Amino acid sequence: MPPVTPDAPGEGTPRGTAAGKAGRWGSLARQALAGERESRGAPGSRATMCELYSKQDTLALRRKHIGPSCKVFFAADPIKIVRAQGQYMFDERGEQYLDCINNVAHVGHCHPEVVTAALKQMELLNTNSRFLHDNIVEYARRLSATLPETLSVCYFTNSGSEANDLALRLARQFRGHQDVITLDHAYHGHLSSLIEISPYKFRKGKDVKKEFVHVAPTPDTYRGKYREDHADPAGAYADEVKKIIEEAHNSGRKIAAFIAESMQSCGGQIIPPAGYFQKVAEYVHRAGGVFIADEVQVGFGRVGKHFWSFQMHGEDFVPDIVTMGKPMGNGHPMACVVTTKEIAEAFSSSGMEYFNTYGGNPVSSAIGLAVLNVIESEDLQGNATRVGDYLTELLNKQKAKHTLIGDIRGIGLFIGIDLVKDQQKRTPATDEAQHVIYKMKEKQVLLSADGPHRNVLKIKPPMCFTEEDAKFMVDQLDEILTVVEEAIGARSESVTSENTPCRTKVPHGHLKVY
Repeated sequence: MPPVTPDAPGEGTPRGTAAGKAGRWGSLARQALAGERESRGAPGSRATMCELYSKQDTLALRRKHIGPSCKVFFAADPIKIVRAQGQYMFDERGEQYLDCINNVAHVGHCHPEVVTAALKQMELLNTNSRFLHDNIVEYARRLSATLPETLSVCYFTNSGSEANDLALRLARQFRGHQDVITLDHAYHGHLSSLIEISPYKFRKGKDVKKEFVHVAPTPDTYRGKYREDHADPAGAYADEVKKIIEEAHNSGRKIAAFIAESMQSCGGQIIPPAGYFQKVAEYVHRAGGVFIADEVQVGFGRVGKHFWSFQMHGEDFVPDIVTMGKPMGNGHPMACVVTTKEIAEAFSSSGMEYFNTYGGNPVSSAIGLAVLNVIESEDLQGNATRVGDYLTELLNKQKAKHTLIGDIRGIGLFIGIDLVKDQQKRTPATDEAQHVIYKMKEKQVLLSADGPHRNVLKIKPPMCFTEEDAKFMVDQLDEILTVVEEAIGARSESVTSENTPCRTKVPHGHLKVY
């Protein structure tokens, strides 16, 4: 991993003017952190101030006072993080981890411009949106400018869950319809209204699918019902939605909305085939429903060439409602629903005021503006394209080398590595994926695994992620996959050739899975 010093390879070397600015910021941040590491443990140092308890005491207090359903990363051996900067996180011992999973710290952990914007506004004023204030209207103006012209009315919230809940209310009020079409394995939030439309959640618990919820197949061309060899996978998957609409209408039900992430994250880093959303929108509109694009995890330039992931599908596709959240405040709780004037007026006609105590407050809006400024000034969309293309190239070389890799898919800095036991059968390598993420953690690279079979390695780092970071991550992955495949191969030979004396038997459990 590139060391935390101003002399780190590639840092401060411009790849285009804006990328150079990002590199120089990273260099300055590392320089400051290097000084902090040297002074670790000194009285009054930030490292000392960040830690109130030992790691074991922190874990014990968490187990005592935090609900057991609130999980931690790497539960078998959690990391205690005390500070972060850019694309790096640091534990209580000062050990550095390359963050490849934190799409919340969008422009980099603790970006100085974002921190300064928050501090300055917090020193001046923070209040609710019932008072006039320039920040909320300026942020709404700037945010709307990134979207198609028809999407111009904003409702500010504090989380993606709040945003998606409000989006459902808008959709249902618009035509008075109730039913919602969602995708299999989808996750849209933790509120009750969203668990109801999130198969990722309700199928794991004791809840059953509600009668007003209709689940369409995920448009997955690698592992789904219609694959890459199908003549028209987009049309075939869209026709599944059409069938759902027809069946609902035949039962006397009416569709309020179709909701989907523009790229499915928890469902396994799924990129819908070109033309799918256009066809679905056509069918949904014909049924009197609206199309909700959930950009909570994938928006704000993560795909590189477009600010919003739904824009990859072309100018002829415009959702009726867009929700956004996680990266919006770079770690500060911010989210938003953006919709058309027509839908907003229908929502207002109910006579019920919409009010959110903290949504769009002056501090949040100042932070949101700072994030937009950094994305633009440091050309983070360009960086997502350049580094994402480079990372995808490196990973595809690994795919040619490693039998465990079944598929590499993604755009920009949103990439999935689908691990398989058998490339032809595409059997999910669930245990191996869990083993890999723990071994990567030992090499101080943070990854997670998700998808229906928890076998897809998710890569969605802060947008300041560099080519050096990408190379380091892939080198560590290469080493780990090599060891795992050797163990699996030896174990397989042991099982299939048990009576062959020249082959070494590998005991069961040789590959430890956490």
